[in-house]
Amino acid sequence: MTPDRFFSLLLALQSRPDTTVAALAAETGVSDRTVMRDLRWLQDAGFPVLARRGRYGGVSMLPGGALDASRLTPPEREHLALTGLDGDQRRRLGVEEVSGRALRKVTGTRPADDLLPVGDLVVSDNRPWFGPEPAGVSPAALIGDLRRGVRLRVRYEREGEAAVWRTVDPYGLLAKGGRWYLVADEEGRPRLLNLQRVVRWEPLRTARRLRPGARLAAVAADLTSGWESAGDLEVRLRLQEYQVGRARRILGSRLTVGGPEEDGWRHAVLRCRVLEDVRQVLAFADTATVTGPPEAVAHMKKLARQIVDHYA
Repeated sequence: MTPDRFFSLLLALQSRPDTTVAALAAETGVSDRTVMRDLRWLQDAGFPVLARRGRYGGVSMLPGGALDASRLTPPEREHLALTGLDGDQRRRLGVEEVSGRALRKVTGTRPADDLLPVGDLVVSDNRPWFGPEPAGVSPAALIGDLRRGVRLRVRYEREGEAAVWRTVDPYGLLAKGGRWYLVADEEGRPRLLNLQRVVRWEPLRTARRLRPGARLAAVAADLTSGWESAGDLEVRLRLQEYQVGRARRILGSRLTVGGPEEDGWRHAVLRCRVLEDVRQVLAFADTATVTGPPEAVAHMKKLARQIVDHYA
């Protein structure tokens, strides 16, 4: 949420007793979906926003939600747009102090009904389990050049390959799954560059050249949805009942599990992008059996032989 939209939403909610998502979307110039996301952010920040669904639904601000905007400095207003980041991510971005000040000011008013603030009851931690401290380029070091709106020359190192120089037009940064990514266009095509693989970078004197109408949030969403797409290869397998929960945690939404069988096994389908992805089934040893298609069965046999030869 941009600072301007933050204040526009609050003004709209405070100036009329009841409104709708559609009316707020028209007033702020964004989609209904974006307004719903912004309203959830306001609720998470402690504002008593009430959103009711259905035919007689609407959006309203309960008493106790007033904000004294004069208390916020310009940098504090800007940092209200940094939604979804936890304390550690704000620290790595170098904005922990000013962001904390802004959030304390906007959540400082206690609701009239004396309910505990939502912000005191929820804590976020975006680090992956057992994840080490992120290495590579710090987002705080890069943010200055990003704010200047210039092209970047980035020396990028892929795993197992030598580092190469790439010229990109940056949109900004994405924090996801405990890691930071540079979202940029390269030769007119969107790219996600993991900051852990950025060896160094140089700002160029030319302004960035972004695709018309493209925005950071939309480009990042398209890129990540492409990464998380299940793929077109459907691998059929049988899985022992007690492994279903673990399989869902490891394989996520790519796995579809059928109903229980009488023999304690369950049929399942794993959607893969490439045949090599079937390797992940090895984590379940003899409690999972790939049954099709034939090329997937053959590849599992090949992988199994390689493991036996390795430990022979």
